[in-house]
Amino acid sequence: MVIGAGPVGLAAAIEARLAGLDVVVVDPRRDAIDKACGEGLMPGALPLLERLGVRVGGHPLAGITYRQGARSVVHRFAGAGGRGVRRTELQSALAARADALGAERVTATVTTVEQTVNGVELGLRVGATVLSHLADGTAVRTDPPAVLHADYVLACDGLHSPTARILGLTLPNERGGGAFGRYGIREHYAMPPWGDTVEVYWGADAEFYVTPVDDSTVGVAMLGARGIEFEEALAGIPELADRLRGALVASTRRGAGPFRQRTRARTAGRVLLVGDAAGYVDAITGEGLRLGFAQAGAAVRCVAAGRPRDYEREWRAATRDFRVLTSALVALASGPLRGMIVPLAERLPRVFGAVVERLAR
Repeated sequence: MVIGAGPVGLAAAIEARLAGLDVVVVDPRRDAIDKACGEGLMPGALPLLERLGVRVGGHPLAGITYRQGARSVVHRFAGAGGRGVRRTELQSALAARADALGAERVTATVTTVEQTVNGVELGLRVGATVLSHLADGTAVRTDPPAVLHADYVLACDGLHSPTARILGLTLPNERGGGAFGRYGIREHYAMPPWGDTVEVYWGADAEFYVTPVDDSTVGVAMLGARGIEFEEALAGIPELADRLRGALVASTRRGAGPFRQRTRARTAGRVLLVGDAAGYVDAITGEGLRLGFAQAGAAVRCVAAGRPRDYEREWRAATRDFRVLTSALVALASGPLRGMIVPLAERLPRVFGAVVERLAR
């Protein structure tokens, strides 16, 4: 059973089907949901998607650019690049692949998670439906039972995972959020991209991430402390504000956070936390989806082998660089040395490039 039909949950469902496992995906929403997301797939994410049999459109990403006033530093990816792609397009492509492979989907809210001797029982909120597919591709809707039983559960239910909370796996954040109490706001503009890199504009209190997502749309995501106003922060970066002035807004503004989420463990019996549900540092390095897809693969391998406890070790190995490097970068970005990040990156381009490559792959 997979809880959550976002990109990571659907990737887990595809992994399960490719491994020969029966899988049911449970989510209260049927259609793709637009959420606050940088929408940049780093180079390491694309081979993972291709292995799942999923291809997306979007716009090529050749590297990462940091900008601060007149200062800038660019690192162009070594080898294959990444892609900017709308989250809704990515989720729809993953859903189509999961359906084609025979993953069953239940539209419902999980209300209880109970461990049993030989599995897990999920209680569902009344009013759910099941969508399954016959051999000829016909979709069939039925009413599910109030309780579903699974040998294993992969909880892919996001940043503020209800499953992790139900199981008592969440840890409280620092009071006030500390350096890690950061939030994100994202919207799209109807305009041709002016470059082929993710451009990160460093302002006094926030960063703006500009990602080309197709030939006529750019996504702009702001990261900063709670309470920072999008327009006010954008006005503090006149070169970006000038580019966006007059462009039509092409999406509903979305927000997310706080990003810092901690868990005491990634497994509880036969339940495994995957993706943001397993814990998250910050979106500052833009590799959340790559990590989520890698975790989905690791979780399914452990389940298929009947060794769920191995997942904790695999999770730590898959996320180590992200946790260490991202924590260090967020601490710098939230402290008195914030204004030195771009000048140092400009002065030490090889170091900047090495860090970008390490996180992107």
